[in-house]
Amino acid sequence: MTTLILFNFNKNKWWAFKQMGLHRSHFLNISGLHFYKMLGTGSSPGFSMYPDFSTYALLQTWSSKHEAESYFSSNTYFKKILSKAHSHRMIFMTPFKSSGLWGGENPFTTHFKSSEIVKIGVITRATIHFTKLAHFWKSVKSASNAISEANGVSFFKGIGELPFIQQATFSIWESEEDINNFAYSNTSHKKIVSKTKKQKWYKEDLFARFHILSDTGETKYINE
Repeated sequence: MTTLILFNFNKNKWWAFKQMGLHRSHFLNISGLHFYKMLGTGSSPGFSMYPDFSTYALLQTWSSKHEAESYFSSNTYFKKILSKAHSHRMIFMTPFKSSGLWGGENPFTTHFKSSEIVKIGVITRATIHFTKLAHFWKSVKSASNAISEANGVSFFKGIGELPFIQQATFSIWESEEDINNFAYSNTSHKKIVSKTKKQKWYKEDLFARFHILSDTGETKYINE
């Protein structure tokens, strides 16, 4: 089970920013938690050189949905983040295809592909070679535009651990057919993928697809 929570802050932005460096002690000895990342986001769709200081993401993998739900309903630190945030979006999903590494491991244990028609989540993530940063960032706009304009995309956001060097995107698609049409037919996307391979932009990369099980959110309509 994989969860991704997006938190939006109208206020408390400095507190939220500090959590990028202070959060680690709060994720020790959590029952059922195998992998987690507290992530910043980009100010525009897809990869962005400019951070969105109002939005942060928490990515986690769990042994079971029950343990994830138990954490979200009882963990003091998670509740504190919710109390500081103006709104949040919580996505439960299960991976059915994953290749590559994130920090030396592949955190997404894949399951059988569902025959049901459900929305698909996609995570792409890379650590960029320092010497290839200029090549990468020159291609960012065309890559982001290609996905933003693709058929079937309902959500697209850049997420990342370190500015400039460790970058990722999360997107939601109406169907796997839409993803495949984009991946194999979009000329701009194919050119960028070819460049990354030929010029060896990445030290490490990962690509994963998920079935979206639930996608819910809550917004406060009061002044925090």
